[in-house]
Amino acid sequence: MWRVTEATAAPYRPPASAPRELPRQRGRTALIVLFALIAVAGVVGGVVISLSAGDAEGAGLSIFYAMIPLPFLWFCFWWLDRYEPEPRRYKLAAFVWGGVVAVAIALALEVWAQSAFDLSDKATASFVAPLAEEPAKGLFLLLTFLRARRVIDGVLDGLIYAGIVGIGFAFVENIGYYASSYLGSPDIALAGAEGVTTTFVVRGVFSPFAHPLFTAAFGIAIGLAVGRRSKILRVLICTVGLALSMGLHGLWNGSLSYGEGVGFLLAYVVLAAVLVALAAYAIVVRASQVRVLERSLSYVADRGWIHPAEIPYLSRFGHRKAARRFARSNHGREAGRVVTRYQRLATEMAFLHDSLMSGRSKPQGVDRTYALLDAMYALRPELRFPPALPGTVRHS
Repeated sequence: MWRVTEATAAPYRPPASAPRELPRQRGRTALIVLFALIAVAGVVGGVVISLSAGDAEGAGLSIFYAMIPLPFLWFCFWWLDRYEPEPRRYKLAAFVWGGVVAVAIALALEVWAQSAFDLSDKATASFVAPLAEEPAKGLFLLLTFLRARRVIDGVLDGLIYAGIVGIGFAFVENIGYYASSYLGSPDIALAGAEGVTTTFVVRGVFSPFAHPLFTAAFGIAIGLAVGRRSKILRVLICTVGLALSMGLHGLWNGSLSYGEGVGFLLAYVVLAAVLVALAAYAIVVRASQVRVLERSLSYVADRGWIHPAEIPYLSRFGHRKAARRFARSNHGREAGRVVTRYQRLATEMAFLHDSLMSGRSKPQGVDRTYALLDAMYALRPELRFPPALPGTVRHS
């Protein structure tokens, strides 16, 4: 049952003058510049790593094979993120963090540990790498949660950011693996283009979701921790999530180092089952967003904040797309952009309102709700929706 909160106690009143502005984060510009510089450094670093292959062919193949899975992986997380899209700057920052910052942190720790404790490559990969790489990747989610709780406000958000961080990490790591495969080693008979291709089949075809899967456990934990009031419980949930991430990573690396054929196959089957279960869970959570969105928009319409005929054009993807097409075709591109902007504002407002109605605490939740409504109201003079669908107009 929904609870009456401050956000629903007072009716919304359209702004008499200028609409309220949405709260902005402090230091936003500085962080954007910082991550842009880190991204440039990452591009340079990726090229340098690829050049370790020894010649132009090896460098080109290393980068080319590392890029092949990216569109597919990006599409998967874009699809999960369609209903309540996360800010682009945070998603790009997640990719940059995974590919540059997390790689740098993990590599430094692994080199230090291997030297300090005189570990073999297999021991380092199996035991040190999971302990170094997963906290390095998960640090982005933790810092994002601490800086802006409204960015990661649920399990799906945590899963999406964790996956993108993992994609970035795997991308840069794969460049190094492919360059090394091109050079060959005493333990591997193949080298050159054949060696790179063989490694690509293992990493890019059969296990492209490995790093996103490992980090997903911590991402889910962050998403679960958001809704808990107890700090002790938050810390406990995040600790368990990080332990699971390191455990999955250790299982995979250990099977490659010590498992031989049977051990690797068993580990692969276990992780594949975990991946399937995670994908099914993500799909169920995403599907539930449709019901939440329609429920919240219906309640908002009952309060008179939007017209009931707008609900289909704000909730279902097919109708949302049709509304944008109608506006562009009949009223020009600017009208299409207005509809797109209105839909995004309404979606954010509806999810935020539902959270407040359910009694979940949201940073500046009431102010943000009214600011979003103000922004929607400011667009109304230019809003051009299609005619109302049958059954969406209520008669008193």
